Amino acid sequence: MAKDTTGKGEAAAKPEGQGNGPAPTLNILAQYIKDLSFENPGAPKSLGPREKAPEININVNVNANPLSESEFDVVLTMNAQAKSGESVVFNVELTYGGVFRVANFPQEHMLPLLFIECPRMLFPFARQIIADATRNGGFPPLLIDPIDFAQMFQQRMAEENTKAQVANNAN
Repeated sequence: MAKDTTGKGEAAAKPEGQGNGPAPTLNILAQYIKDLSFENPGAPKSLGPREKAPEININVNVNANPLSESEFDVVLTMNAQAKSGESVVFNVELTYGGVFRVANFPQEHMLPLLFIECPRMLFPFARQIIADATRNGGFPPLLIDPIDFAQMFQQRMAEENTKAQVANNAN
């Protein structure tokens, strides 16, 4: 039998803060592709050599919908369009979702959890799908840089606060 060298007895076996009820948990129950589209409108001409790299515009959006009291559907929408001048080289659109079970989190942590942590977990899988789609479309894989979902959330909350203030001032 192991000897207790901490001097704390049985209390050393329990993590601190466990006496306040069940621990918060976040589980991914499912991940899925809701919609995937890849367009290469100029093929096969668009696959040839280029003088300069196309300009790529990437848009990302996050939405969350409750499925039950403790389960939520979080959807990450990503659009990437490559243009050379006015012509579209390729366009890829992905709607990637995850079903999350959230338990024992304080209510004030729910929005940041759903709009920051959940998409952060989904992003690597969505990024890989887009990279594979562009590679399979005949182009180098599009590797999207990591996204700061916390900053996106803060911008979204600031925009909603501004809209609310404008609506209040109009009344």
